[in-house]
Amino acid sequence: MELTRKQMEQQDFVDNTIFDLLKTLNPTNKQLDWNIEIISTIRNSINNYFIDIEICKEQEFYPYINE
Repeated sequence: MELTRKQMEQQDFVDNTIFDLLKTLNPTNKQLDWNIEIISTIRNSINNYFIDIEICKEQEFYPYINE
């Protein structure tokens, strides 16, 4: 089983948006490197928040293959 194109686009959108947020919030001129670990940590926090307040289901926010 594979993710659909739409699901992959959603994953990319979420990860890129989080990285853009980090760059926007950065109070220095230091360049940030792409770091999927910190992006994942933030993504999981947002995901949990959305689930807690019943905005969406986990698969809607960040689709994944559940095997």
